[in-house]
Amino acid sequence: MAEFISDPVGQSVPRVDAYDKITGAALFTDDLQFGPGLYYGRLVRSPYAHALIRSIDVSKALEMPGVKAVVTGEDVPARIGLYLVDRPIFARDRVRYVGDPVAGVIAISEDIAEEAAQLVVVEYEELPAVFDPVKAAQPDAPLLHPDLGEYKVANFIFPEPGTNISEHFKLRKGDVESAWPRCAAIVEDTFRLPHIQHVPLEPHVAVALWEPSGQATLWTSSQSPFAQRDLIAQSLGIPHGNLRVVSPYVGGGFGGKAGVSMEVYAVAMARVVKGHPVKLRMTREEEFIGTTVRQVLVAHTKIGCDAEGNLLAMETEYYFGGGAYNDYGVNIARAAGYSCTGPYNIPNVKGDSYCVYTNMPIGSAMRGFGMPEIHWGIEQIMDQLAEKIGMDPAEFRRRNCVKTGDTILTGMKMPAIDLVACIDKVTEAINWGKKEQPSAPHKKRGKGIAIMWKAPAMPPNPGSSAIVRFNEDATINVEIGAQELGQGAFTVAAQIAAQALGVPYEWVRVSAPVDTRYSPYEWQTVASRITWSMGNAVKAAADDARQQILALVAEHWDEDPDNLDIKDGVVISYKSEREQPLKGMVI
Repeated sequence: MAEFISDPVGQSVPRVDAYDKITGAALFTDDLQFGPGLYYGRLVRSPYAHALIRSIDVSKALEMPGVKAVVTGEDVPARIGLYLVDRPIFARDRVRYVGDPVAGVIAISEDIAEEAAQLVVVEYEELPAVFDPVKAAQPDAPLLHPDLGEYKVANFIFPEPGTNISEHFKLRKGDVESAWPRCAAIVEDTFRLPHIQHVPLEPHVAVALWEPSGQATLWTSSQSPFAQRDLIAQSLGIPHGNLRVVSPYVGGGFGGKAGVSMEVYAVAMARVVKGHPVKLRMTREEEFIGTTVRQVLVAHTKIGCDAEGNLLAMETEYYFGGGAYNDYGVNIARAAGYSCTGPYNIPNVKGDSYCVYTNMPIGSAMRGFGMPEIHWGIEQIMDQLAEKIGMDPAEFRRRNCVKTGDTILTGMKMPAIDLVACIDKVTEAINWGKKEQPSAPHKKRGKGIAIMWKAPAMPPNPGSSAIVRFNEDATINVEIGAQELGQGAFTVAAQIAAQALGVPYEWVRVSAPVDTRYSPYEWQTVASRITWSMGNAVKAAADDARQQILALVAEHWDEDPDNLDIKDGVVISYKSEREQPLKGMVI
């Protein structure tokens, strides 16, 4: 008799996707087959960081055998954006970074599309460019978005029209200026981080099919199929019910596949060749300019404390280089602004966080949503302050870290936490204060400690949904909208469902791929939220199914449901000791 895994939560279990991935059977977007009717797309990109577009001549490209269509901004006069609708799908009047798409070529092969893209003639008038966010924020900087004041914007984002500032988050607490003279130690420094590419193993790929009926389907590698459907449908002016997004396995995301980068181009291009799927895939080189990146950050921070080590004041300016257009960038700057103290109780704070347009690739989410960037500087300053007053860095953090009931910089009271206990456990685990010899004479060995918090930059209603469905043999299909990025989301869903239902782990199947037409709604697979959010949805659905089963059996046996349980796929009674296998009752 085969052995089954009971009570799988808390156990190391085989991943539900392991076999397919190990054997190469797992399908990613680039593996999908669409037959001989498949067309290929290539984007014509700007060679300039900033320039006006004087003319676009596509005639030579259209004359090339095998070319089916060329799409420009004249064909798709729409913008797209998450919080700030500022990005033309295809650049029309100007380009704002090297790689800004100005046209899309559709052909019967990828090679023909690539060759034809080089035949599109674009006349540019080069303009001064700005790459540093601090310089871009100055009044005399080249203006990238003269129409900033006309863009649709979320009501919690505050751009400054007439400048390159797409978001300014301002925070004030106490009286900073009166606190500086009372400080025994002050450290002031500037920290710079470059933009960083996510470099997923799987480059961005999208295939779009626009049916003559007006129904469109997008197959793409996505962390957020429902969010992408929403943004693309809004941008192209089509009903959400007419756009279906299907997302197979994702070969790494890290935030770079959460928003909309290149997917909208595939849909827009498929619209002009109805009935034919159009495939658009980024080369590794294009990943660096044609998708999104972690934003540049220039952080100028000043913090002071008294002789006893109590933090008294902080003043900081964050300049996030958001790139040519906004994706998540403005909300990252906002989150950094209201998190600017780190997990410290500082009575006097002056914080300004800016997201600034620059002639760089589009800034977006990447692992931590701005938090690793700002804490990198904060924690260095805390170490320097501790050194200046002769205090142990761990003790300095114990003294100043936020504690239960503290009113933090936003006015919120901290819930029940114990960061001091966390610091104690860490220092004990690493033998803090005890010098250890390096493994070789030419090496140095040191120890450090850092603390941070993570801003809740999500909306108040980021929902998760799940459906638990029994089959005739009592095996179970769990349907979710959360995405498998390699982090094990599907396995977690199977573990939770099996645990809640009282069935063996091997009985559970997680339905894939995620499909906005059939999968239950999921906000996004981001922010390390899926185990908690999706997991609770799966548990709620499984608990409901369990209660229905127990109620039916209780009625049949004339027993109290509270005396019944499900163990290893069998309904049991603790009172009468009767048993009923699920396999014999599910129809």
